[in-house]
Amino acid sequence: MLAFSTCWNNARHTDGEHMINEILELGFDTMELSHGMTVAKLPGIQRAFDAGRFNCVGVHNYFPSPTEIMIDAPDAYQYSANHPPERSRAHSETLKTLKMAERFGASYVVLHMGSIPNMPHRDWTKLLMQKLIKGEQLSDQYADNKLAAVQRREKSGPKYYKRAIDVLERLIEPAKQAGVVLAVESRSKYEDVPDEREMVALQEHFSDCPQIGYWHDFGHVGLKHNLGLLDHDQWLAKMEPYLIGAHLHDVQWPDRDHRVPLTGSLPYDQLLKHFKPEMPLTWELSPTRQTKQIENAVKLWRARYPETLKEPAK
Repeated sequence: MLAFSTCWNNARHTDGEHMINEILELGFDTMELSHGMTVAKLPGIQRAFDAGRFNCVGVHNYFPSPTEIMIDAPDAYQYSANHPPERSRAHSETLKTLKMAERFGASYVVLHMGSIPNMPHRDWTKLLMQKLIKGEQLSDQYADNKLAAVQRREKSGPKYYKRAIDVLERLIEPAKQAGVVLAVESRSKYEDVPDEREMVALQEHFSDCPQIGYWHDFGHVGLKHNLGLLDHDQWLAKMEPYLIGAHLHDVQWPDRDHRVPLTGSLPYDQLLKHFKPEMPLTWELSPTRQTKQIENAVKLWRARYPETLKEPAK
């Protein structure tokens, strides 16, 4: 099933109904209501929803944005934070998102679980990407930097992984009441939580819980593939038992994600075999992507992958 995320055009609209209308004009009537949404847009979104003009398949935490956050910041409050008040705020804002998901009839809520505070991005994943851009990925220095990142991550991770588990335990019952699955998303940075080993452990921990599943992000995992941190196809094969859907976008080698599908380097023919046709593939595109390019890609996608148009059984 194809859907479209409001992250593409949210920032250029002040009226939620106009935002929905622009996505409808692309040919999508199934949408994910994404992070960065101000409360001022909610009445317009509600009007369009009540009129039956679009279906909401999912919501991305935090929705709407906390009122004091003036920018699009889905990681403004982190479950992994060292300060208990921030962790508490992350939990309470997620409860608000779950209420919104129930209000709009969503089936999933995408969650970011946090990051390792003592692993600043500039010193780890960003450093590796800078070397990759320079073509230094086969150098001894690149190998040394990658090994150092892995060792630091392995040493630092357990405490923050436990915090992610703890908050998910507290969210299961509210998610059940809201009728949604908590979709734990794959992230693009190695210092984010969970990493791949932790994601497998997390999904195994909750394997008997229908309220928790794995949300694949094509671009995020594509970036890690480019860095040599994993193999995209092998990773999807491992996560197939837990897979509930994906954010769909492309990667322009080596470091630009959230590009329009079929304009970059991702091997969709190979990767899509891991998805059931009715699983949501939600197009999550950068606001810089042009309407005409999206329209052309949608037309090509529907012709090339008609099986992904299947709607889930009611």
